[in-house]
Parts: sequence; structure tokens; C-alpha cells
Amino acid sequence: MAETSVEALRTALRAIKDPASGQDIVTAGLVEAIEVRGGLVQTTLLTDRAHAAAMEPVRREAEALLLRQPGVTNATAILTAHKPPTAAAAGRPTASGAAPGAGPGHAHRAPGGKPALLLPEVKAIVAVASGKGGVGKSTVAVNLAVSLARQGHKVGLLDADIYGPSLPRMVGLNRKPQVRGDKMIPLQAWGLSCMSIGFLVDEETPMIWRGPMVMGALEQMMGQVEWGPLDVIVVDMPPGTGDAQLTMAQRVALTGAVIVSTPQDIALIDARRGVRMFEKTKVPVLGLVENMSFYCCPNCGHRAEIFGHGGAKVEAARLGTEFLGEIPLLLDIRTASDAGTPIAASAPESEAAKAYATLAARVWQKLSGATAARGSGPRIVID
Repeated sequence: MAETSVEALRTALRAIKDPASGQDIVTAGLVEAIEVRGGLVQTTLLTDRAHAAAMEPVRREAEALLLRQPGVTNATAILTAHKPPTAAAAGRPTASGAAPGAGPGHAHRAPGGKPALLLPEVKAIVAVASGKGGVGKSTVAVNLAVSLARQGHKVGLLDADIYGPSLPRMVGLNRKPQVRGDKMIPLQAWGLSCMSIGFLVDEETPMIWRGPMVMGALEQMMGQVEWGPLDVIVVDMPPGTGDAQLTMAQRVALTGAVIVSTPQDIALIDARRGVRMFEKTKVPVLGLVENMSFYCCPNCGHRAEIFGHGGAKVEAARLGTEFLGEIPLLLDIRTASDAGTPIAASAPESEAAKAYATLAARVWQKLSGATAARGSGPRIVID
């Protein structure tokens, strides 16, 4: 079946009306982007918090309409407010009857024209990041969050990896979140409030999206989710130093970042890049974690330093940040993650769980100090 064109889809979307202006959503400037990859179609619709409730039926209608078009096998529409409006959209009246010019992209901005920070009810937000993939960052993030919850804190876990979401598998969830009003309700597992793009799409569906769509989806999972008051949200960042990292630095008041590395030199080089990225975006680096620090044979207990050992500790000292601890390479950690039963919860007395608990206690201590020092003052938002 021939691939449908972007222009054909844009023309089809003219059948949908903007509830605020009465114009079709294309003329009103609300169709920000349309991406077509084979039979997969993704469109982003411009909105803000004030219009989100009214735009949700429009989003659903757009999704259904696109799915009916020839050649389309899967269609997704998302709401986004990450860009200023087009000239047409800027003329829409606001919900409060404000003058033209106060439409989408303006209402959701702080004084001085900066974007308003998301997750305002969360006391601390910690990013778990790495400069490269394959270092076990997601496993550390999930078990860190579970350990914080077991220590009595109210914890959220956000999977910010749009291209490769692993949270659903690692916490054993495979259902879609409920929607209340204009917001999704986080799924609950292991004492955590959880959200991932993996809850919204099939596990085998490839996310063939460009940067703006990734940023829009990430903003939705922060701004259009009923997180509520939390002590801390742990954010499992994607590997690298790209769009998701910049979006997080711009749109939330990150309290700090935990950098995960393995001991070998090539991983430490990438970890160094991660540290420098957060420094450039004015996000404090809480420290480095050495994951897969050493291997213990499950049969005889023999210890082998497969990837070397101690490299992250030396690198932390060189970078002037704290070494937060080491996590061993254990078969039980891997099998528990694959089974959706994080080892910090399923085997809390194990050596691995104790290592994560020690890490969580130190991270919480540093987060508490950081939030106290920050006080009620605003954080700089990088534009």
C-alpha cells in the first residue's frame, strides 16, 4: 500500500474544528508537525495548560481521523506547548477572554517570557544519567527509586527514554494509565508512581520521532500527568547528551544528577561528558555510581573484576564530585529486572539490595541538603 503524503493528512485534518476559534485546526495554526514513516503517523497539536481539557477531544478525534486515512496503520496525536504559537494560533482568545497574543505558548510561561517550570509539587527531582548506553543506568534508576520508597519517601519514577523505554518491563506493568479530566494517572508499582511512553505504545512499536516530538512527549509526561505532591521523582534519562537532557534542564527544577558508569575507560570518557553537560546546564552533579563494579560467582563466591574496578571512584575525584558507591554485577539483579521484580523490593536482604539502599540513603541526604540550600528561590531556566 502506498505511503500517504503529509499534505494529504494535513488536508484531512481540516475537517476538525478548533473549539476556541471555530476555525479548522490547520488554519488555526494548531497542527505543529506531521511525521510519516511507512504506515506510522505522528502529529503534534499546539496547546497549553489552560486549553488542554478542551483540546483532549480534538486530539482523540485527530488520532481517529488519521487512522482512517489510506496507508495509515498506526496514528498518534500528542499535545505540546514547547514552541511559541504561529501567527494564526496567537490570535486565539484564551479561556479567560484575554486579548489576542495570549494564546498557546504564552499562557504557560513564567514572568520574563521564560517557560514555566513543570512538576511544581515535587520537592526534589533527580536525573539518573549516563554518557552512553549499556551501563545499566535503568536498573540503577529503578532500584534507587524503590530503595527510596522503602526508606519511607513518596517517590515517582519517570522513564524519559522515548526511543527505548524499559520501565514497563522492569517494574512488571503492561497496561495503559487511566485518564482523569485532562491528565493521566501514574501507574503504581513497588511503592512508586510510574510513567513511561512504554505504557502508551506497544512494546514492539518503534518510536521514529524527531527531536521536537521527543521533547513534546517528554513534556506531556511531566505536565499532563497527575503526579501530585511527591518527595522525589527519579528520572531515568536516555543515554547521551541530547534533546531529552536539554528538555529536562529547561523545563523542571532538577535538584541534581546521578551519573552511572562502569569501571572501564571507554565508559568513563562518556560519563565525563555527562558530568560536563549537567554543569553547563547549571544542574548539580550529586556524584558517580560504579555499576557492574565486580562480578561474584553465584556458585563459589569468587570475585572477578571483569570491567576493571575503581575507575569511577578515581574519575569522581578528578572531576571534583562525590563517588556514591559501587554496585556489583550479579545474576540476581538481571533476572529480577527481566521478571519485573526489582531486586531492591523482591530481595531486600540481598547484598545487591543493600548496595542500592546505601546509595539511596546517600542520595537522599544530598537531595535534602540541595533543596534546603535552594529554598524557595526560582531556578534559572535556560532558553
